[in-house]
Parts: sequence; C-alpha cells; structure tokens
Amino acid sequence: MSAPKVGPWTEVPRQDGRRFVVTGANSGIGFETAKALAKRGAHVVLAVRNAAKGEAAARRIRGEVEVRPLDVADLSSVRAFAADIGDVDVLVNNAGVLGVPFGLSPDGVELHLATNHLGHFALANLLLPRLRDRVVVVSSQSHRSGVLELDDLGWERRGYAPYAAYAQSKLANMLFLAELQRRLTAAGSTLRVTGGHPGSTATAITANTGSGLMTWVGSWGHGLVGMPAWKGALPTLYAATMDVPGNTYVGPHRLREMNGWPVCVGRSRSATDPDLARALWSASETLSGVTFPLA
Repeated sequence: MSAPKVGPWTEVPRQDGRRFVVTGANSGIGFETAKALAKRGAHVVLAVRNAAKGEAAARRIRGEVEVRPLDVADLSSVRAFAADIGDVDVLVNNAGVLGVPFGLSPDGVELHLATNHLGHFALANLLLPRLRDRVVVVSSQSHRSGVLELDDLGWERRGYAPYAAYAQSKLANMLFLAELQRRLTAAGSTLRVTGGHPGSTATAITANTGSGLMTWVGSWGHGLVGMPAWKGALPTLYAATMDVPGNTYVGPHRLREMNGWPVCVGRSRSATDPDLARALWSASETLSGVTFPLA
C-alpha cells in the first residue's frame, strides 16, 4: 500500500464505476471533493441539508452527480437517507459546523456533537452492510485541543464554549475513526476507515458562528494565510481514493499541518486512547440508537 509523500499530489486516480456519498457537498471541502471525484469518473451523491443549494452545486460540477437530502444533525433524516441510498463504495463524512451558538439537534444533542460526530456515526454504521470500500472521516487539527467529557457531552455541567465544543466533536471524529477500524478488523471485514483534515483552508464554515468577530477573523484569516478550498480538499481525496491502510490519517505537510500537500500525519494522545474510544462508542450507540452491524 502506498503512503503519501511530500510533493504536489493533485492527480486523483480514475474512479470509473465507483459510487461516493459526500456529506455537506454543496460548498467548501465537500464541494471540491465531490467535484474532483466526478471529474475522475465517479458517480457522486451530494448529500446536503439544503436541496436548492445542492442542486446549484450540482450544476457547477462536470460529471455524474445526484442530489439527495440529508441533515446529519437529525437522526430521522440520517435513517431515511440510509434506507434509500443503495450500495456505496465510499462514504465521505464531511459535513460540519464550527463555533455555533449553543443549540440542540432535533434529537436533543448539542449541535457540534450531533452534526460533526453523532449523525456521521449513525450514517456509517447504517451503511456498513452496503459499503464496498471505506469510510472517510474529515476531522481537524482542533482535535488536539479537544477534551471529551463523557458525563457532560451536552455541556450541561460546564459553561458552554463554542470552540471547545467544536474541538470536542473533532476529537470524537478521531476516536470514531480508530474504533470503527478496530471493530471492522475484529469482525474480519476488508472495509477500511481513513481520515483527513484540511489544515487552514478558506471556506464558508466560519460564516455562521454567531460571533461577528470570530466570523471575521476566521474568514479573513483563512483568506490571507489559508489554502484555497480545492487544495484543502486534497487530504480528504487522498484518504478516499488511494490505497492506504485503515486508520490512516492525512493532512497538509507544513506549517504545523496548516498548509501543504497531503502526507500521513499524527494525532493527539487522547485520539489514540482505546478506552476512551470504546466509551465514546457506547455513548454514541445510546444517543443514536444505532449499533455496529457486523458484530
């Protein structure tokens, strides 16, 4: 199996005959991921919360795409999507929110955890029997500052802090990546789980934080020093299309993984804690009502 080396990797291998689901594909990293995959012959499902925005995005993509409604923060939407999607080669769990004011999902889960982790946890497990290749988890360098409080996932005991809630959800992504791969391997499955993060990339994810200052800093800061979205999508594309082992995590190669070309990168100590990963998995099953289907 190949591993990413420092260098200008931009050539996604041909993906003819392969079907991808990309969540949050109407803008940013998700859009660029879908666009690149379709260009290389894949059939891409744009799984989006806003159908009109999804259709507008689809019109900007050359290749075979379809738009399907999916709100990953709403478990009923996740179940409806999974029941109707059919066979899929690769699921790219990309949709996310960043730094939003405190709020609860339709299922009563804090919005960062519901959107960035729990909905994707449920979606991946529901699709596993129909997946042919892999699950790709899009995380963030923010996972390194994440603290997972299993007895206070809803921020009822702690004072709510939007960016700490985001970091917690990104740590949850990393723990999910490792634990799902462990379970697949133990079950004798050839499916794999890979991950990637975009470093500092100029996208619209900071546009709805609820804080004018942080929105301005995020938008202008990423615009000045961050990568364009097409380049920020490269670690995700590498994780989704190259022959890398399960539990591989890919990010930019320079400036503290903020910029550069795709390489294998490390993760925090908490992100490799197997006991924490198992505990989060158990909590996620309880919150979502979805269990690992290959046990």
